[in-house]
Amino acid sequence: MIESIHYDGPHEECGVFGIYSTKHDVARLTYFGIYAMQHRGQESAGIATSDGHESYIHKEMGMVSQVFKEHHLAALKGHVAIGHNRYSTTGGSRLANCSPYLVETVHGPLGVSHNGNLTNATELRQKLLERGTGMAATSDSEVITQILAAPSKTWATGHPDHLDHWERRLWSLLNIADGAYSLAVLTRDALYAVRDGNGLRPLCLGRLEDGGYVVASESCALGTIGATYVREIEPGEMVRIDHTGIRSTHVINDKKRALCVFEYVYFARPDSMFEGQVIHEVRQKLGMQLAREAPVKADVVIPVPDSAFPAAIGYALESGIPFTEGLTKNRYIGRTFIQPSDELRRQKVTLKYNTLASNLAGKRVVLIDDSIVRGNTAGPLVQLLRDAGAREVHVRVSSPPVRHPCFMGIDMATYGELIAHKLDVEGIRKKIGADTLHYLTLEGMDAMVSEHPKSRKAECGHCNACFSGNYPIEVPTWVGEEDRSDFIGLPMVSETS
Repeated sequence: MIESIHYDGPHEECGVFGIYSTKHDVARLTYFGIYAMQHRGQESAGIATSDGHESYIHKEMGMVSQVFKEHHLAALKGHVAIGHNRYSTTGGSRLANCSPYLVETVHGPLGVSHNGNLTNATELRQKLLERGTGMAATSDSEVITQILAAPSKTWATGHPDHLDHWERRLWSLLNIADGAYSLAVLTRDALYAVRDGNGLRPLCLGRLEDGGYVVASESCALGTIGATYVREIEPGEMVRIDHTGIRSTHVINDKKRALCVFEYVYFARPDSMFEGQVIHEVRQKLGMQLAREAPVKADVVIPVPDSAFPAAIGYALESGIPFTEGLTKNRYIGRTFIQPSDELRRQKVTLKYNTLASNLAGKRVVLIDDSIVRGNTAGPLVQLLRDAGAREVHVRVSSPPVRHPCFMGIDMATYGELIAHKLDVEGIRKKIGADTLHYLTLEGMDAMVSEHPKSRKAECGHCNACFSGNYPIEVPTWVGEEDRSDFIGLPMVSETS
């Protein structure tokens, strides 16, 4: 019996965007920038702007195209803007937790767009509460905003004398905040970009042809608005952008580089680029290595759409087995809270996937997926292929088994969620009903992801903790707890709509 198939993999992170330009409609460009990164978060979207005198903001629950209409963009005036797409990891999915955050301070407006998770958010929040700061939400992004709004003397000291007051506050944040974070920060007359000392979350810099600069979680957003890729914001770097140009300050230089490897495996758009590498090319190499490690006699190679396409192409190229499509996906369907009735379930109705039976009937099929996290999708997909006439179904996964939780911004933070923590590979094979199941080895994945140009190789490093258990930062005490709905320590504020 096939029930409605819900996606099994890790949910996306957030997408951040920022722009400084006196020659462009910054709100409109921000709209298209976060639209290009819609894959990183679909729960809410927001844009904040400043014209040097006043600040403006609009944010709501929903997708970018649902949240913004022409009149919203027309009201967002200014030459500085930040934008955000959200998928909640810390704090629930509700309007109070939507980003960007925008507050008024003695130095003017302060807006924050954040991707990542602070692992010491509980302690920082408590300090804020003790000094009388009111908190309206349950997101660590609000903690970051209030830290920056607080007097600099409240936090770390020892910053260089030449920094302005916002740079001093960001210096303090970098020295007291633990965990993963990339930030785009708006003030009255400047845009700031910050990346955590390990570089766990991505952030890049682009330049507009006729003036102005852009920062974004992924380079795909730059191309969408006609900006030219310049470079990545370095781990531990703080960048200020204003009418004078760019000023960069390296605050943290002694931490191990650890960009999340899941950006290569799944999160990033295929046309984005990290560390000098195009994501599509890396995913193809992962598929080719998988074919070398786990060959099988078969008639066709098919991907789980859409993210496994590059790996499946690589597997087919290396193995010589023809590539084709066997599954089609409804690309316009999001989350649904209307579940099929028992009668529809008996009719094997699926919401997201249908099969191309003519490509499957009587065939030995290699089904390529990029990851199996919870194990909710692979079994129903295998059964769909068998129902369409596939003679054999061999599942190949272009990443290692996910055995350890992530607490740095990916929605898989408990051991109980992870099928590979509870079962070995043979147990998973039996559960999903495949004829064979093989994962890419950790060594194989690391080798393919680390094939950087020689000039860049020494500058790169990755976090693979969800596969290996080797975390680049200290593991917080709450990791692995089954109930982590609000680990930052405040009761949820009830809302009505």
